[in-house]
Formats: sequence, structure tokens, C-alpha cells
Amino acid sequence: MIPIIKPGEERFSTLLQGRTFDLEKVESIVAAIVNAVKIGGDKELCATTARFDGIEIEPPRLPVNAGEIKDAYSQVSEDFLYALRMAAENIYRYHRRQLKNSWFDPQPNGTVLGQLITPLQRVGIYVPGGKASYPSSVLMNAIPAAVAGVPEIVMVTPPGKDGLVNPCTLVAAAESGVTEIYRVGGAQAVAALAYGTATIKKVDKITGPGNIYVTAAKRQVYGVVDIDMLAGPSEVLIVADDTARPDFVAADMLAQAEHDEMASAILVTPDRQLAENVRQELATQLAGLNRQAVTTKSIADHGCIVLTADLEEAFVVANRFAPEHLELMLAEPYRWLGRVSSAGAIFLGHYSPEAVGDYIAGPNHVLPTSGTASFFSPLNVDTFTKKTSLIDYSPQALQQDGRHAVVLAETEGLDAHAGSIRIRLENMLVKNNNTQSGNANGNRARRSNDQPAENSSLNNQGLRDLPGMQSLKPSFGDLHKDTRAQKTNRTGHAGGSKPEDTNDLDGKDDCDEQQL
Repeated sequence: MIPIIKPGEERFSTLLQGRTFDLEKVESIVAAIVNAVKIGGDKELCATTARFDGIEIEPPRLPVNAGEIKDAYSQVSEDFLYALRMAAENIYRYHRRQLKNSWFDPQPNGTVLGQLITPLQRVGIYVPGGKASYPSSVLMNAIPAAVAGVPEIVMVTPPGKDGLVNPCTLVAAAESGVTEIYRVGGAQAVAALAYGTATIKKVDKITGPGNIYVTAAKRQVYGVVDIDMLAGPSEVLIVADDTARPDFVAADMLAQAEHDEMASAILVTPDRQLAENVRQELATQLAGLNRQAVTTKSIADHGCIVLTADLEEAFVVANRFAPEHLELMLAEPYRWLGRVSSAGAIFLGHYSPEAVGDYIAGPNHVLPTSGTASFFSPLNVDTFTKKTSLIDYSPQALQQDGRHAVVLAETEGLDAHAGSIRIRLENMLVKNNNTQSGNANGNRARRSNDQPAENSSLNNQGLRDLPGMQSLKPSFGDLHKDTRAQKTNRTGHAGGSKPEDTNDLDGKDDCDEQQL
């Protein structure tokens, strides 16, 4: 039976400290796999898959072809396809609002400063597979990448023992903008994405959840490529008052506990009667679950009910835990929302179970775990973009600021830095002297060829082609009608429709409700 404890008890401290995978115990195994694939390419990729997964596959069979995807559609139900597309639409709509524009800030002295926001060119998404199917994981990883404008979205996923990928997973990939699919999983798939093989080209970033071997591999290849985060066991923490229904609370705790034996399900409440009722309800509902053994062990080893003095203390406990999922089953959840400082996703009220966030609501379900919500964010559109600083100095601006930069460079002992500025200042001084002596007719205001008119770049039509400078208004339906055709039509951010030209140089996000 789940224990009822106080915040200061050892059980809670143990839960705080024991929420991560022990990556060290698989470090050497994973390092050997990663290195083998790095050196041996496709041959080692297939050999490792045979050795660890028991699946014999040759390099030509690694890619999933169009025929398999077509067959997959014939194997899924209409109900599944409708639900999948509804979820995809919600996920797309939510992430569309996260888009940011490139921006430019012209100054009176001719300086132009700015920031270019561009999509990554090739990303890899890892989707768990094998015995189970996780189409929601495909949507949550691929759609933000498509919205960001990533042209190449590569999915790797373990096949079943028959060498085939689950049809639901394939349909989800086709619906969400994935451009390449490979039937391989585990640490070897991560290594292939990071280093590239003859069949699988290297990517810029790897996202998506996996088991301890996948997580360890992602940690090892970080720096060769970027990664989203290191995910640990799933977790939910529920803050509830006396208005919460015990059966609702218990159901949400069990929904989290059934993920795996290391998942955490915690209730924090100042109401002892609720705590006792939830404990009884857990026992009742457990009896009817398919994954009863896993769920029971999870609740016993990593679950608890924390009894606090009041709701103020309950939020101190919640912030200390920094949960992946935080549910506020309170009479006035918005009143207490400001007390939350660390959580991956927050579910407000009695009718917002964490499961709707997993599947249908729209916000991403790839969330920071193990307390990392204190400094990590959920997977989002920014995950798939990069920012580049823009600096354009006019001669006038360099004359104003250059001498100060020279002082700072010389202070740091970097005389070549100082010299690169000084040579331009001296050149301008000579030109100014020549102009004053040779041009008394007022042409001094005209710039020479190497001195373009102030902010002339902002008048260039090429600006319209920069990423983030278009405002697109497609529905998500454009993405699943013809993914490949949509990819070739994409300009700037994702979408299959023709982008509209905008003059938005103020850096404000164009994604308001009217545009959606």
C-alpha cells in the first residue's frame, strides 16, 4: 500500500534523488556500440541489431519504402486515423504559435543589428518500437520540426521480430512530415544518426525518448550532434485540495505508474481524508489493470502521498520536486498557478488529466524529467531552429564606436583585433581628407562603392527570402495530404501553401489567433 508521509521524511528525499536512469552501468556497453557503428557503418549497425535485438537485417532493407507506408494505411482503422489527424491538428496549431521572426534593428548612425532564425537542415527523431507502437511520440517530435521548417526529418524506430515497423507508427510518420524512415533502434540507431553511415546520413540533432541504452547513447554523442534532453523515468505530481475526487486522483496516479516500474506518482495535499480515500481508491483501481504487476511495483517503490500543513507548503514540495507533469486539482487552480516555478507541463482543474496532454491537447509531451524542469523546457519549435546574430556597421557607426572597441581589445592584449578596426578608421580618415580637398561641390554625402547607403540592405528584396520573414497560414491538413510535395514547396517556416510577403521587421511574432 502506498505510504502517507510528511515532507521531511526520508522516503521523499529518496524519491527526489532516485529519479534518474543509472547510465553509468551501461556506459561501457553503449560506448562499444557507438564506436563500432562510427567505424563500421552499416555493417556494424546491422550486426549490432542482430546481436542485441535478434533481428537479421541487411543494409538495403534499412529504409522503409513508399509501398510499406501505403500498406500501413490499409492496416489501420478509420477511428485511429481520425484520432491521429485530430491530435496532429492540435499539435500543429499549438506549435505554430511558437514561431518567431528574424528581426532587424536599424540605428540612426547606419548600424543594423539583428537576429536570423533558421531551421536546422536535418534532424533525427527516435521513436520507441518493437513490441509496442507509439504514434503519439512520432507526432510530438516530427510536427514541431516540420513547423520550424526543417527540410529533412529522419525517423528511426525498432522493427518487430518480423523486420516490419508497426503500421500505426508508419502512418503517424507519413501524417506528420517525416521524410525518411529507417527500421533500426537502440544505441546503434543513435550512433548512425550522429556519425552517419552509407545508408543513413548524419543529422544535426537527435530528439525523442528511449530506454536507458538510447539515453546513454544520446549523452555520448552530444557535441557531435545536438540532442533535446536526457529523459528519465516518467513522473506526475498532483497537488490537490478537498474539492478533488479521490477516484480522479487515483486514476491519474495509476496512469503514470503503468509506464514502467521506475515511474513516479505522487499526491501532495493538506487534506488527510483525501489522502486516505485516494489510498483506498488506488487499491481498488489497481485490481482491474492489464499492467497490474508493473503498476503495483511502480506505486510501491516510487509512489507516495505527501501530507502538508497547507497548500503553501504543498507548492514548496512541488517546486522542489520539479515534476515532469504537475496536476493542480484545486478549487481555484489559476489562483495558485503563480506559485509554480518548476514543472514540465501543468494541468489545471479536475478535468485536465495528464493523459490528454500525452495524446490530444496540443502542447508537447516530450518533457524534462528527474527534476530537470528546473532548467529545461519541453520540446518545442525552438528545439529545431538556430539563431544567428547579424551585425552591419556603416562607416559613420564605426567612427563612433571603433575607438572604444580598440581600447577594449588592447586591454585584453589582442593587438590584431585592435588593428583590424584601426586600419579601417585610418582608411576613412584618409578618404575624408581626400574628399574634403577634392570635392567642394557637396558630393561628400554620396557613398563610394565600398560604403553602401545607410540601411541599404533593409531595402533589398533578398530580405523577403530570409527564414522567419514570411507569415504562413496553412492548416495541418496540408502536411498530411502530400508530405513530399509540401516539403518542396516550403519556404522559410513549414507549410504547403504559398507564403505571403511581409514587411515585419519588428521581431514580433505573427502567429496570432486570426492567422491560425
